[in-house]
Amino acid sequence: MEIERKFTLKTLPEDLSSYPCRHIEQAYLCTEPVIRVRKEDEEYYLTYKGSGMLAREEHNLALTREAYYHLREKADGNIISKRRYLIPLQHPGFKPGFPTPPEDYSLTIELDVFDAPFAPLIMAEVEFGSREAAEAFLPPEWFDQDVTYRQEYHNSYMAMMQRP
Repeated sequence: MEIERKFTLKTLPEDLSSYPCRHIEQAYLCTEPVIRVRKEDEEYYLTYKGSGMLAREEHNLALTREAYYHLREKADGNIISKRRYLIPLQHPGFKPGFPTPPEDYSLTIELDVFDAPFAPLIMAEVEFGSREAAEAFLPPEWFDQDVTYRQEYHNSYMAMMQRP
């Protein structure tokens, strides 16, 4: 199960280049249900995602390089290319009433910097272990709008846009 919230940003972290970064390219074979192929550096996957915005079923299967490029040719719409920075979030905040997490608890911010044709879009995603944690999460000050429930910010929707 994938449980995540998505946000636009007010500002970028000043030390962005100090975090691990991966280049991601993904293409969509179908959007209902979501079936995509992804190249993440030199790793290749076929992913099935069920319906939902905050929480949804997700299954990944490894692909070979050859299988990825074969399937990518069959994809519909735009191929999405982005750089993903992995930023640890130590001691994340949660709404009052949510159980206090252990002192060493951390989350990871996946900050996506999109290439053309979606540049200058930049978004952050945070994955959680439960719906309750996702709903109680208080984002850092440098996050802007919560776009979790806005389909135009989901990659599968963006891939099918006529004019990004």
